[in-house]
Amino acid sequence: MNNVQLLSKPAPASTIKPIELYIFIDPLCKKALNMQTMLRKLQLEYDHYFTWRYILSTKLASLNTLGRRTKGCITGAELDITHPALPSIAVKAAELQGKRASARFLLKLQEHALLKTKEVTSYSALIEIAKESNIDVDEFISDFGSKEAARAFQCDLHITREMEIEEVPSIVFFNECIEDEGLKVSGMYTYEVYVQILQEMMNEEIICNPLPTFDELFSRFHTLTTNDVAAIYSLSIQEAERELKKRMLQQKIERLPSEEITLWRRKIN
Repeated sequence: MNNVQLLSKPAPASTIKPIELYIFIDPLCKKALNMQTMLRKLQLEYDHYFTWRYILSTKLASLNTLGRRTKGCITGAELDITHPALPSIAVKAAELQGKRASARFLLKLQEHALLKTKEVTSYSALIEIAKESNIDVDEFISDFGSKEAARAFQCDLHITREMEIEEVPSIVFFNECIEDEGLKVSGMYTYEVYVQILQEMMNEEIICNPLPTFDELFSRFHTLTTNDVAAIYSLSIQEAERELKKRMLQQKIERLPSEEITLWRRKIN
């Protein structure tokens, strides 16, 4: 791998797990889905070794004007607006309610972006997505127009510049010793490469958790692509689709097709 560099860690890890991953993504970039697929499998098999955080690396214009316009929108002084920065700020607003809330919001955001069922750069659409994500909507609206959400996003952009991330998605691996340099892996590689890096950073043989059943998988990740399922279980796309269709006939999941991709969602009876 030519795109591997050593970096200093910006702050101490707040976890007892020995490895921390900084995952740099543009949330609406298609490559982020490939990274998400890899991360899901890594979580299922090895999450007892690491924690992770997303760093949003969206390229955009100045946030100052956007912040003022968003405030106006929230107070009713301005009609609904769209802006390419809004989804990223919305993710940071959801993150103020906790990591799980942020993860639910991000997945629902990506689902609508993939299916093209909402204009996800629209302020009003992002409020609707917050409702669908089962987070506190009043708090989300307040945080969306706050300085804290904008600053959190600006902090992500600062980390991106500081670590000289020029390609997204990228991952920086840190161990629990703050004095040690992190390992930056730019771009996407096969799943086995990330497992190898994890093992080398642990400096010992790592133990793989058994994969969950299909039902357990959809209990943990309510929405998955066919590629997610194929990658997690090391199946061909055709084999994965056949297994997914069986569960659709059993009324356990439902299919959400679009022009570019097929999503499968756990069916709530």
